[in-house]
Amino acid sequence: MDAIRLREVSHSYQKTTALVRVSLNLPVGCTVGLIGPDGVGKSTLLSLIAGVKILQEGEVEVFGLRQGIKSEREKLLPRIAFMPQGLGKNLYPTLSVYENIEFHARLFSLNHSQRQQRIQRLLSATGLSPFAKRAAGNLSGGMKQKLSLCCALVHNPDLLILDEPTTGVDPLSRRQFWLLVNELRNENPTMTIMVATAYIEESEQFEYLIAMDEGKILTCAPTQQVLQQNQSDTLEQAYIKLLPEAKQTHWLSDIPTFIADPNLSFAIEAKNLTKQFGDFTAVDHVSFQIAQGEIFGFLGSNGCGKTTTMKMLTGLLDATEGSATLLGEAVDSNDIETRKQVGYMSQSFSLYEELTIRQNLELRAKLYGLPLEIRTLAVEQALEQFQLNQVAENYPKQLSLGVKQRLQLAAACLHHPKVLILDEPTSGVDPAARDMFWQYLIKLSREDNITIFVSTHFMNEAQRCDRISLMHRGQVLAVGKPSDLQQQQQSDSLEGAFIAFLAEQSDQITEHNVHNEEKTENSTALFKQKASRNALCVWLNSVWSFALRENKEILRDRIRLLFAIFGPILLLFTGSWGLSFDTNALNFTVLDQDQSYESRMLIEQFSGSAYFKELPHLGDRSNLNEFLKTGKARLVIEIPPNFGKSLLQNRKPEVAFYIDGSMPFTGENIAVNVKQILVQYHKQLYAEQGITLPFPANLEVRFLYNQTFRSVNAISPGLIMVTLMLIPAMMTALAVVREKEIGSITNLSTSPASVLQYVLGKQMPYVLLAMVNYLMLVVLTMYVIDVPMKGSFAAMTVGALCLILASTSFGLLISAFVHSQVAAIFATAIISIIPTINFSGLLYPRSTLTGLGYWMGLSFPTSWYHLISLGAFTKGLGFTQFFSLYGILLLFFASYLFITCLLLKKQEK
Repeated sequence: MDAIRLREVSHSYQKTTALVRVSLNLPVGCTVGLIGPDGVGKSTLLSLIAGVKILQEGEVEVFGLRQGIKSEREKLLPRIAFMPQGLGKNLYPTLSVYENIEFHARLFSLNHSQRQQRIQRLLSATGLSPFAKRAAGNLSGGMKQKLSLCCALVHNPDLLILDEPTTGVDPLSRRQFWLLVNELRNENPTMTIMVATAYIEESEQFEYLIAMDEGKILTCAPTQQVLQQNQSDTLEQAYIKLLPEAKQTHWLSDIPTFIADPNLSFAIEAKNLTKQFGDFTAVDHVSFQIAQGEIFGFLGSNGCGKTTTMKMLTGLLDATEGSATLLGEAVDSNDIETRKQVGYMSQSFSLYEELTIRQNLELRAKLYGLPLEIRTLAVEQALEQFQLNQVAENYPKQLSLGVKQRLQLAAACLHHPKVLILDEPTSGVDPAARDMFWQYLIKLSREDNITIFVSTHFMNEAQRCDRISLMHRGQVLAVGKPSDLQQQQQSDSLEGAFIAFLAEQSDQITEHNVHNEEKTENSTALFKQKASRNALCVWLNSVWSFALRENKEILRDRIRLLFAIFGPILLLFTGSWGLSFDTNALNFTVLDQDQSYESRMLIEQFSGSAYFKELPHLGDRSNLNEFLKTGKARLVIEIPPNFGKSLLQNRKPEVAFYIDGSMPFTGENIAVNVKQILVQYHKQLYAEQGITLPFPANLEVRFLYNQTFRSVNAISPGLIMVTLMLIPAMMTALAVVREKEIGSITNLSTSPASVLQYVLGKQMPYVLLAMVNYLMLVVLTMYVIDVPMKGSFAAMTVGALCLILASTSFGLLISAFVHSQVAAIFATAIISIIPTINFSGLLYPRSTLTGLGYWMGLSFPTSWYHLISLGAFTKGLGFTQFFSLYGILLLFFASYLFITCLLLKKQEK
């Protein structure tokens, strides 16, 4: 039986065709190398075989099961491991090395003993044991790749698919990497391994070779057969011959000898450069000198401090000890002029995902101050030089890793700097493109006298450097010409010399023993036992795996945690104390131009009211408007001359009441209160004159609820509603979108977990966090803001849980539509806050709403929870009155979750 069978498979992305009628057969238990230029469809092919992408056309069979049929694909997923392209794309930065592997093990339902045995062995075999507790985000690029491999291998798959797994990995670690893979394959002889690699020489160890170009298969045959047919000694030579003639490149082996100018100062000089992170020393008293125009290679094991050294030389990091100079000037992050003379390319992609390739280059040109007249020409030259014309209007997320690296190098070289500092610029780049890079770099060095400081793990690239430095564990082991270092170690190759230098300084040995003493001969059988576990337990275990991982990430992200805890508290206090419709003790002043008994009696009616507080009287009209404009008084009373006399003569004198209407609601309340006080004033006047007016009825208003008529008693419960809708929804939406941005959502596609398990697992920690927030808000509302609880606290808590389930599901629903964290924040905030505040009863009773506003209120969960919150706080209601409301809120929860599962696809397009 074939392990992999493809028939007429085609795939496209809008107008770009990635695969064209691809057909191939690969036997069970073979190893396959996949090579080809950047962007020819290698990653797409591997993703279709792994079931990560939706099959558009053709047929893909793996172990006799079809990836295009959901039921068959679900049976395949536990048997496949897929390591995506990119540095640590399937990792979680805040989790430790151990926790990342453990999470993947849990996803594939390994029990505790299986996880322990497998993880310890993988850590030991890859040399990651000393870093087991280090966060994945703090690892070097090569170490991230090692960790990604461990995550892929942890469940002992039958098909292992690796998309450029050793990109950025040092030679010794690469050797250990493949020894580990081979050892695991010996345990499971039927394991099929398919690898896309940027290191062509690695493909020589594989039994089969697939070469691709422009979405088509150039050859799929045994590797030795390919070498013989193309009459080549190395696979790289054969690969070049397989390409169309127009694409074949030939390396110009004659590199002009570099001769340093003794009259020029050093371009880069480091003296005892040291960098410590807490107790860890990343760079330990490193010293070297680089002449102007020299190509200086920086080689070293993963995590040895190469990137840290480069960042100190560019001013991105401050040195703990030592000093460094750049173009004769001390490295200073504030020295803009010197920094403009440097081009820096980071190891990971550092340009803007929201901008196209052309826009990224134009922005870089502007930032470095290129004059307008040459800016456009420089961008066009960069696009042509680095073969980016065809994708100039594409966004970086649409590009393969190799094309992204080309873009970064183009950006670094755009402003023609005097010094280029390049951190593994050709990682993930195909050989032809690497040759193009290096021909360009040599031209810059020899013709333009530009200094190039480059780190690399490609030994053939290191051979092209004028001098190289070998680094390990923060220290420089040797500096010199490549040929001199080979001779020093009496090695036939630079790779052999490199490994020899490392072996001298390390307790690691070249032939690393990947056998673990604790390994048992029946380890393969041990891992096959996992299928016997109860199906429900396995299903719940997947949910728990996502929930446990999300919980750890929340606790370690202090910014998110602070926002989740203190954001609701701040919202409650500012809203309760800042938003009030009460009209008590409002300032008023009087311009009394009569000074009679009647005018004083009128003023006493206002000063004796709880609604108003009297200020010193005005002497004239000049300050009247000023009091209202500045807000010193909300009401100004102007009593005209002869007011009392006219009143006694029944002439109906006019009194002016000037009301601050900047807040219409408050202004209307003031007007109502003024009318009521005037009625009482008239009653008192008539009583003093002995006149009794008969009234047909005496109407007294009594409030059944909130007898004190305090706004805060109604607003605070409403603000709890706003908080429970807004914050949990935003947090949940961000959690999913963040995974989309960093790429770790690929783990959903490659694991047996369903979308429902994923969203429930993501949701659980935020439900728990929101419930903690709810309890805090209720306690603060009752004992700090002083709003009494009249009804059942337990009944309101059940309602709060139902609302939180609905709000977190709403956040999940928003995350299905957006692809950036900024969009998630704005979309969730705007869509949730408008109906919550305007149509849920917070500002206006729902019964007063009409038309669209009324229906929007009905169609949002907060309007139903508001009845629970107000009922419990002010009306003394309990479970009996809330059962129907619970059901409606749970219906919102189920509806949002159902739609999310429909929209959030397990497979990519």
